[in-house]
Amino acid sequence: MKIPRWLPYLLGFLTAVGPVSTDFYLPAFTMIEADFHLPHGSAQITLASWFLGFACGQMMQGAATDWLGRRRPLLLGTAVYTLASVGCALSPGMGSLAICRFFAAIGGAASSVIPRAVVRDHADGHAAAGIMAQLTLVMGVAPILAPTAGGLLLLFLSWRALFWICAGYGLIGLTLVYFLLPETLPPAARHQVDVMAAVRRYIGILREPNFAVHAFMTSSGIFTLFAFVAGSPVLILAYHISPARLGTLLMVAAIPYIGGAQLNPRLLARFGTDRVVQFAITGAAVAGVSLFVAASLWRLPLTVFMMFIMLNTASVGLIMPNGSIAALSRHSQSAGSASALIGTLNFISAALCGTIGGIVANGTIRPITEVLLLGTTPLVIAQLIRLRVRSRMARA
Repeated sequence: MKIPRWLPYLLGFLTAVGPVSTDFYLPAFTMIEADFHLPHGSAQITLASWFLGFACGQMMQGAATDWLGRRRPLLLGTAVYTLASVGCALSPGMGSLAICRFFAAIGGAASSVIPRAVVRDHADGHAAAGIMAQLTLVMGVAPILAPTAGGLLLLFLSWRALFWICAGYGLIGLTLVYFLLPETLPPAARHQVDVMAAVRRYIGILREPNFAVHAFMTSSGIFTLFAFVAGSPVLILAYHISPARLGTLLMVAAIPYIGGAQLNPRLLARFGTDRVVQFAITGAAVAGVSLFVAASLWRLPLTVFMMFIMLNTASVGLIMPNGSIAALSRHSQSAGSASALIGTLNFISAALCGTIGGIVANGTIRPITEVLLLGTTPLVIAQLIRLRVRSRMARA
């Protein structure tokens, strides 16, 4: 198919729904908790429900788009996201807010899964790679800008206004899809979803040792990353900073993550995959242990705290692409299923992190360091298992 000039912009606008909705309202956590008269850390349950919904939504939307085409699932998913965002804005309590966030994530997952499928329908080779690169850039930039924008808006608006903005974003996306995006998957190319066959395929992928250990590695890396992201609103109280300042700190923490991912190809060419992964996991372990010990003994200055966090995010920026590529390396015939499974496991890990963080939160930075260390431990274990698995594969 001929690629319309506006297509990458439309797909980029839709792809941003996920990262924007994840980080946009983080600076409002303390306001939400105060509004509902709940203890510090309670709002993390809404982030956990978002991640859980996004994990479920990816699997559902991936199957739906191959069965029903691209247009209808995208319209339905965007509509669900929009209505659920309105529900978030009107929520009378934390429980209803968490439920609405869950359904918003299920609908928003369509904007993560389906644009990539649309690209595959339109193009392959260099043309597809160019559009994918633009979507990847959106996925990297949106999490940096979203919390900063959210923090600045909170200087003038209430936390509920942020969800009205999300609903407006969804409504614009719904309108654009309805009037601009044609169906790109012809009926002849669609197939019925065999649920049992899909389940057996997923089980087979999970049982393959190389996939299991690298998927475990990436999900552990995500866990350490969101130990800070989910717990970051406590910095407002611990260091007496404004929500706008928190947005800036989240942006600063995200920069090393993107930098690590961008430097990864050059590092691989010079040092090889094994050394880069070893270096990254060592960096994450040093950050986790040092931050935990330092926070236990002293009241850390914000600058020192952020230095350790940036070391961890840079390390995870190297772990994620290498772990994902290694996990997919033996599943060329089922790369789509393996990729969806990695994404689902990562979001489940992030949901688990948000839940644990909310349980142990006490208004200080100590729980952040505890949860980060909790994620670092399986990361090191995964590396040890990884070395054994690769040794067995080499002998075989």
